Amino acid sequence: MKNLNERKERYLRDPLPVRMGGLAANLARVGSFVSFPKGKTAVGDLLFESKYFVEWTAAEFELETTVELVDLQRKLVRWHRNIDRLWNDDNLRTELGAEARKISERLIERSGLANK
Repeated sequence: MKNLNERKERYLRDPLPVRMGGLAANLARVGSFVSFPKGKTAVGDLLFESKYFVEWTAAEFELETTVELVDLQRKLVRWHRNIDRLWNDDNLRTELGAEARKISERLIERSGLANK
């Protein structure tokens, strides 16, 4: 991420549902990009950015959502740290994509954006 501070300022301008939607969109992209063997760098960047999205905003949600987001952040860190191993194993890469899509769908539901 080129300028983390600028990205943070921009991200925090949005209301909470939109922020959660941005996180969900990143995870949906991860779910899509795993289909492309050359998408490793893009997925790594999305995981890196997403862990910051959680850090910058999790505490502003109600406790239950904050706990879920912190758990997600730990998962994002593990995925990012193990991207080489995950990427080089077709089954693990497919599992990563499926789980990222599932989490994305849950975040969209929790954000309330799907109902608007």
